[in-house]
Order: sequence, then C-alpha cells, then structure tokens
Amino acid sequence: MTGRGLRIYAVIYLIFLYAPILLLPLFAFNDGTIIAFPLQGFTTRWFGELVRTAALIEAAVNSVFIAIVTAILATCLGLFAARAGTRYQFPAKSGILGFIMLPLILPEIIVAVALLVAMLQAGISPSVWTVVAGHVLICTPFAIAILNGGFAHLDTSLEEAAIDLGATRWVAFRLITLPLVMPGTVAALLVCFTISLDEFIIAFFLSGNEPTLPVYLWGQLRFPGRLPVIMALGTILVALSVLLLLGAEYVRRRGLRRAGVKDTGGFL
Repeated sequence: MTGRGLRIYAVIYLIFLYAPILLLPLFAFNDGTIIAFPLQGFTTRWFGELVRTAALIEAAVNSVFIAIVTAILATCLGLFAARAGTRYQFPAKSGILGFIMLPLILPEIIVAVALLVAMLQAGISPSVWTVVAGHVLICTPFAIAILNGGFAHLDTSLEEAAIDLGATRWVAFRLITLPLVMPGTVAALLVCFTISLDEFIIAFFLSGNEPTLPVYLWGQLRFPGRLPVIMALGTILVALSVLLLLGAEYVRRRGLRRAGVKDTGGFL
C-alpha cells in the first residue's frame, strides 16, 4: 500500500472510531428527550440536571477518589518496577517483569471475576477499596511502560556521583533521579487517573453498593428519559479524558526534549 493509501486508510479509520463520540455533545445540547434526528433545538438544561442528581454526584465523588488513589499507588509501584527493570539484574527478571505486565493482555472481565472470587473467599466485601485494588492491578503496567523510557535514557553516572560525594542511595534517588524522571512520573499519574476514571468492567464487579460513575451510567441506560443527561455527562467525561491525555503527552514530550532524546511516538 502506498503512502497516500495509508493516509486515506488512517483518515477513514479515525472517522469510524471517533464519529460516534461526536454525537455525544450533539445530543447533549438537544432539547428533545428522544435520541434521534431531527434535533429539537438547543438547550443546556441537561447539564443543569447533573448537579441536581444526588446519586450521580455520589458516584462522581467515588470515581474521583478511586482515580486519585489508584493513580498515586500505581505510579509509585510503576516507579519502583521501572527502576528495578532498567537498572538491575536479578534472577528470573524477564519472567517477573512479564508477569507484572500480564494485565495489559488479559481480558478485563477475567481479571474482574478472579478478583471478585478471591476477595469474597477472603471475606472482603466489595467497596471503593476493592475497586482501587483492581484498578491498581491494571494501571501499574501502563505506569511501568511510560516510566521505562525515562529510566532507560537516564544517565546513571549522575546518581553514582552523588553517592560518591556522600549522599545515601535514598537521598540520591530523591534529589537526583526523581527530578529527572518527573515528566514521566506526571505523565504516568495522568494516564492512570484517566484509565481508572473511565474503567467500567472491574468497577462493575467490585464496587458493590458504592458505584463509580461508569457503573452509574450503565444503570441509567434502563431509563430512556435519562439518556440526554447521560449524553451531557458523557460529553464532560470525554472532554476531561482528552484534556488529561493531552496534558500527559505534553509532559512526556517535554521531558524527552529536556533529556535530548528523540521522540519515537506515544506512551507505549
């Protein structure tokens, strides 16, 4: 296939992938309750309904709390794993790192069912904390994938020089290594936050009577009269996700430019 053919294919693929998302804001501002053409007029009242729905606000608070805790824990674990994987040699290194990255390829429903069974057997009831545990499991590989690039291009002699000058390993890591990989760390935080905020399957199985926002939206699909409100909320979530991912990509590229490393593409 020629270069022109590849460009045409890419454009068609992107239109097929993102055209349905463009319908969200279109119907979110539609005055009618029926999701169909022709549109009934322009209105913003569906966005006003969002702040007057107590259950929705509770679900949003749960989602934001879970996403923040997940982003922090997954990024910390990813930071340690990426440092160990790029700086040290240890027995069964490839197998251990491959096992950590396994949630990237496992179907989420398999992970969710396995976690639910394991937690029920351990006497742990579904709650926001069980969702946090599941989200940390699936977000940590993404954090590792992002941070691997930062540690791979890090000049290890800087940390060694700090240790030679009397700094402990912890001080050298905190004052030398961590600031150098901070762009990747921020990018990992934002990506993990976005993944956790949008994740549905694991939250559906593990949230119990404390639903997250995606789970709440799924429950509201049974009521046709609530669809415009769902469209309004979906518009906000899509816009927030896009802004977070753009911010993470900007931080990642800025970090690569500061390190003098050629950019080879996206996060993974």
